[in-house]
Amino acid sequence: MNQPAGHLEADESFIEAAKRETLEETGWHVEPETLLGMYVYKAPGNSTVYHRYCFIARAISEQPGAELDTGIERALWLTYDELAARRDDLRSPIVLKCLEDYLQGQRYPLNFIHE
Repeated sequence: MNQPAGHLEADESFIEAAKRETLEETGWHVEPETLLGMYVYKAPGNSTVYHRYCFIARAISEQPGAELDTGIERALWLTYDELAARRDDLRSPIVLKCLEDYLQGQRYPLNFIHE
């Protein structure tokens, strides 16, 4: 399990990528409002380093009939307790860390990112 995540396309900003990846992986149009944080995770199995910009976004609308990216089975909305109970199913510890930071009120303005 993971929050919507992905990569930047050529000439795409972080905010544009967040909107696109969220639509592709959940079927929802969103508008990022604040930056939750920037996270770095080194996978213990292969030492791959992942960088994540996590945004707090306002849900705009669901895209009827949206086809989700290959490998995405469904969008699943969980509470903190539900997510914590499934921590062994998470792609990385960053998934839960992002939610913990959100619940603690961490926020940064979008202009924190200079592109």
